[in-house]
Amino acid sequence: MDDKKVLLDNIDRIHTTEMGVDRIKRNLKLNIADVVEYSKDKILQRDCNIYKQGKTFCTATRLLLKCLSCSCRCMLKVSGVF
Repeated sequence: MDDKKVLLDNIDRIHTTEMGVDRIKRNLKLNIADVVEYSKDKILQRDCNIYKQGKTFCTATRLLLKCLSCSCRCMLKVSGVF
């Protein structure tokens, strides 16, 4: 199955921890309440490039998001802005 389709089919499973929220806000200099929804919106953008490296889905617009995949969850991590 196409990597993009797999991630989009499971987008409702994307989550992070409280520490992850703090780290994402700090790294991206965001002042928003819901970083997970912000990230989902970025993933859903038409120009978002989604590819898989091992067990990790990577997305790239101007923001590199990494979603760690396994059978039970999709954990969000932000790698950087470029």
